[in-house]
Amino acid sequence: MGHKAGFINIIGNPNVGKSTLMNAIVGERLSIITSKAQTTRHRILGMVNGDDYQMVFSDTPGVIQPAYAMQERMMKFVKTAFEDADIILYLVEPGDKGLKVEGLFERIKEIDIPVFLIINKIDDSDQESVESEIDHWKTTLPKAQIRCISALHGMGVKEIKEELIQALPDSPPFFDKESLTDRPERFFVSETIREKVLLNYKKEVPYSVEVEVESFKHEEELLRIRAIIYVARESQKGILIGHKGQALTRVGSQARADLEAFFNKKIFLELYVKVAKDWRDSDQQLKRFGYES
Repeated sequence: MGHKAGFINIIGNPNVGKSTLMNAIVGERLSIITSKAQTTRHRILGMVNGDDYQMVFSDTPGVIQPAYAMQERMMKFVKTAFEDADIILYLVEPGDKGLKVEGLFERIKEIDIPVFLIINKIDDSDQESVESEIDHWKTTLPKAQIRCISALHGMGVKEIKEELIQALPDSPPFFDKESLTDRPERFFVSETIREKVLLNYKKEVPYSVEVEVESFKHEEELLRIRAIIYVARESQKGILIGHKGQALTRVGSQARADLEAFFNKKIFLELYVKVAKDWRDSDQQLKRFGYES
């Protein structure tokens, strides 16, 4: 029997459930999830391996019109997902009519590989509304295979996975069959901390934050982590720390609980806050934080 393998790249507007879907299929919490737009900033790979297949999923940032340099780099991650895709999963939610960057929507229309148009969050819609959505996308993307799911509740996810395996091209695996992701452990630490910032703060503060893991040491029964939370302005530093450090302590406690579950090990986590002035528009700082130009 031959072997199938391919890149299955997930595209869509912010908050349509791209990360939720990838996590559900991969079976691990690789991408952080919040209700805020722009939660995903990087392109994250997650692998699903079987005896005769390897599915390489790619979670990408939600499509937006960039307002500053960091968002421009985020959109470059999205564009590269078109270049190496074997299958495109175009994820929408009821009410979506296209991508927020028209040029990318046109690429989906014209691309010569399998496209699955996935209508997510159908658990919040009645049958008539779902049928109306299907009719719209049959007209708009006639070449796409249209499927309806609820990634959050697992509805239709198993069926999508089986269809994707069948749609993979014949190929040897791209990664070691024991691999789960292309990202190092430090990346998941920084993303987990950033997720807690997104969940605990409002307005501009969570969008001005980047996390850098300064120290990461495995001991026999303990993992010691020291991380720096960078903000773009001095005024944001005090908000992040909070009165008597209570806000930062809450972020640390929540992040530590998730990291202990992820690593299955006791975590000692130290968090500090520093200012990297206007880092979202600094080429040097963006490169340092992994946003390659």
